[in-house]
Amino acid sequence: MTAPSTAPAPPSRGGRWIQQWDPEDETFWKETGEKVAKRNLLFSVLSEHIGFSIWTMWSVLVLFMGPEYGLTPADKFLLTSMVTLVGAVVRVPYTFAVAIFGGRNWTIISASLLLVPTVAAFAVMKPGTSFDTFLLVGLLAGIGGGNFASSMTNINAFFPLRKKGWALGLNAGGGNIGVPVIQLIALAIIGASGGPRVLLGIYIPLILVAAILSALFMDNIENVKNDTGAAKDAARDGHTWIMSFLYIGTFGSFIGYSFAFGQVLQNQFGRTPLEAAYVTFIGPLLGSLIRPVGGALADKYGGAKITLWNYVGMGAATAVLIAASMQKSLGLFTVAFVVLFVLSGLGNGSTFKMIPGIFHTKALAKGLEGEAAAAYGRRLSGASMGLIGAVGALGGVGINLAFRQSFLSYGSGTGAFVAFLAFYAACFGVTWAVYLRRTAAQGQASTAPEAKPQLSYAEV
Repeated sequence: MTAPSTAPAPPSRGGRWIQQWDPEDETFWKETGEKVAKRNLLFSVLSEHIGFSIWTMWSVLVLFMGPEYGLTPADKFLLTSMVTLVGAVVRVPYTFAVAIFGGRNWTIISASLLLVPTVAAFAVMKPGTSFDTFLLVGLLAGIGGGNFASSMTNINAFFPLRKKGWALGLNAGGGNIGVPVIQLIALAIIGASGGPRVLLGIYIPLILVAAILSALFMDNIENVKNDTGAAKDAARDGHTWIMSFLYIGTFGSFIGYSFAFGQVLQNQFGRTPLEAAYVTFIGPLLGSLIRPVGGALADKYGGAKITLWNYVGMGAATAVLIAASMQKSLGLFTVAFVVLFVLSGLGNGSTFKMIPGIFHTKALAKGLEGEAAAAYGRRLSGASMGLIGAVGALGGVGINLAFRQSFLSYGSGTGAFVAFLAFYAACFGVTWAVYLRRTAAQGQASTAPEAKPQLSYAEV
């Protein structure tokens, strides 16, 4: 039975710092914690959602950029690759900014910073602007990708382990859905014969609203201290890099395809910007909506198991894409691509649920119990999330560069899809070997009393 704890007094409106926070205490969670955590989750999702929209706005801006802009398909793929790269790199400092500034405070800052790339793009988005200028302004948009890392690290601290899959999945899914939302708005603008500046003009006031609401309704947690030791420990832990590799396969696919889908439809199947825009939002929308489902399934059945079979599905969908690409079947290609988006979203939820579970399992293996085990898991999982999120997002860079090379070499995306299929097979093998094979080996070894105990990650 968990001893009841004294619920912390409501944070002051001035600084909004919560002095005590123990979500693993069921009494505290029911009486105080759940309400506060869900409120912070709501406004964290809003800021992260707009961050994703700004990060991926170039996936739709390039659809507006016709021959009068003087850019080749290779130029556009390079542009979106560099935007993705910056979004991946800034995730590392954004992760640790939560501990330095506080989750609420950094959400206000990071939301406000989104004005920089949006206003800059509004200023330069016209024919006659040089490619170098577009590239520089596109790099600024990458900061929107960092909001995911700080948001996930912040929300990870608010929820108990048993709720993390659902909470992190909802947080990330609500953010991810910023991709199809900006694509839908772009579709409406293109359909109404509007220009790209209309799209950018819509987001400037939305950014201000997100920053103001974060200031009014979010909180900082006092005990989330800046811990450089946690960062070093996370970087030294092999599971951080294994999960980074697996996250390349899920989130790298999601963000990479989000940037590339419309361009592939235009370049390989001759779709107009409006025709491409009618389709491009569907995959990211469904992939975003299903991410919380991936987290919930991982809570119930174990993230490793869901992730393993999800890679089987991603491999099968990619094989269909290769066949459709070779047969030039637009219908089959579109359906298979949307399925691949859905599976990438499902896998995003299951892989991120694995992270806190892995480190909590390691804490138990060290002999820690109760709050000590939970604190150890929160410390390392929070620090590792930024690294994993950053490396995973680099997969989006690889996808866009692979498409660029495939179109330069073969005139289609078929070569890139073959490479992606091989990578998904490798992800399947790593998931089984590291997180599920050990369970079987442990069962076989349990008959020998002198056998060395092994960690089991099957339920993480």
